[in-house]
Amino acid sequence: MPELPDLQVFGHNLSKMLKGKIVENVIVTTHARVNVSEQELCDALIGREIDKFVRVGKELHVVFTCGRVLGFHLMLHGGFTMFRKDQDKPRHSVVVLQFVDDECLALTDFQNAAVTTLDPLPNCVPDALGVDATYLAQKFGKTKRPIKTVLTDQKVVRGIGNAYADEILWHARISPFSLANKVPVERVKTLVSSIKKVLADAENEIINPIQTSSAAKCAIFWRSTNQKEDDEHRSDHPPKEIGGRKTYYTDEQELFAKEQRNLRLYGSLETLPFRA
Repeated sequence: MPELPDLQVFGHNLSKMLKGKIVENVIVTTHARVNVSEQELCDALIGREIDKFVRVGKELHVVFTCGRVLGFHLMLHGGFTMFRKDQDKPRHSVVVLQFVDDECLALTDFQNAAVTTLDPLPNCVPDALGVDATYLAQKFGKTKRPIKTVLTDQKVVRGIGNAYADEILWHARISPFSLANKVPVERVKTLVSSIKKVLADAENEIINPIQTSSAAKCAIFWRSTNQKEDDEHRSDHPPKEIGGRKTYYTDEQELFAKEQRNLRLYGSLETLPFRA
């Protein structure tokens, strides 16, 4: 799944390529994943000029100079491909924007799961790159869910996916099994710094070589872990599931939970009787 750093780069590159382009036609292939009809998209966007592409949470929005917005949620396998009108549409195209200069942009997804939304509703949930420790501490204090579950809840903070949640929690040295309401405020401040650093570093890592049609890269730390390139950053355990999501962690990550006193009885984090 394309994650926040990937979407940042997609937005940066697509803005450079397509700013000022004027839409000549819109073609919808997968109607079930669009919130309006093809005709409504054409009526809203034909003749409109692209201003920029911006990431909003886990979506990429095309902002037009007239104020209309076209939102794309790439889901697990969505991506973008540029082509010309005299070429065949890319395989698995979902929505195609054709421009007056004969260039085209296709949203593609072989699972046909990517979602297209005309004029997405505003969302007041803070973005991962703008969230602050006071807000996050308040949210954590109201729930006993594992901290990773809360961190990836798009109703709490937008933009953090499964892989980068592991990366962020490792950087902050907080166990993903920690109960959110047991994490001290000072460590929440550390966590916010880790969120911004890990995501910014990942964006910098991929911004030069990435192309808009490429698949999302894995997080820096867990790529090293899985490829066994870095002994210092290698996972101490096979991945476990938290809320149905594969989770990596190391012994150096501190556990904050009522059951800390039971570690000596259970022997390791793996056997603690947590419930998501």
